[in-house]
Amino acid sequence: MKILLLKDPKSGDIVSDPYVQELSSHGYQATLIPVLSFTFVSLEPLSDKLSHPEDYEGLIFTSPRAVEAVRLCLENKKEAWRHSLKDKWNCKPIYVVGKATAALVDELGLSSEGEASGNAEKLADLICSKQKCYSAPILFPCGSLKREVLPKRLKEKYVPLESITVYQTAQHPDIRSSLTDYFTKEGIPGSIVFFSPSGVKFCLRLIQELANDQVNQIKFASIGPTTSEAMVAEGLTLSCTALNPTPQDLAKGLMRTQSQ
Repeated sequence: MKILLLKDPKSGDIVSDPYVQELSSHGYQATLIPVLSFTFVSLEPLSDKLSHPEDYEGLIFTSPRAVEAVRLCLENKKEAWRHSLKDKWNCKPIYVVGKATAALVDELGLSSEGEASGNAEKLADLICSKQKCYSAPILFPCGSLKREVLPKRLKEKYVPLESITVYQTAQHPDIRSSLTDYFTKEGIPGSIVFFSPSGVKFCLRLIQELANDQVNQIKFASIGPTTSEAMVAEGLTLSCTALNPTPQDLAKGLMRTQSQ
């Protein structure tokens, strides 16, 4: 079965992307098409904040891109990071969503928790369960299209948060040509997997246009509950949602769907 994955490749390499590799190992013909482009912003203010861990009670990362923004900031302060800043941040809780984000945080030399939370809402519940008294906010580097679930939940529980937008999300400039080329050469895929609400926003109309009256033949899948909500809001019928945002759980979900 042909499966179209609407996501950026890990480390920029489509062939070695773990989702492509996992699905291919189960006999699927997986194709990956990047749907989003990112521009980093406010790196100087973020760099200043990273230099003052004493001003914060911890860090929150809900996307790999936010970690990448931090990594870029650290290019100019490697010595300070290695000799003092890293240890000072490691004395504070570093909260993350998902294995990919956790792996990147680990590469910075930071220990994290919340990897298995799956989405921002569950991570917020984890943070609130600590029932701490805060004397300073938690620093939250995020994207321009972040959902307000986490900030709202933390505010309700009186957990102070300082958000800073460090990247802007836009439609990938090649998405129309890439999708058109795929449908022209490969035809209608058996399944299409969305990896973000932004992907739904930028791709769904074009997919419906390209598939035309055959769109009902496609089984639509999602990497997680937040993306599923966006898909349902657009009137899509979901065939499956990955139990966790991992290649293995997505493969299991797709195999269950195929056997039904």
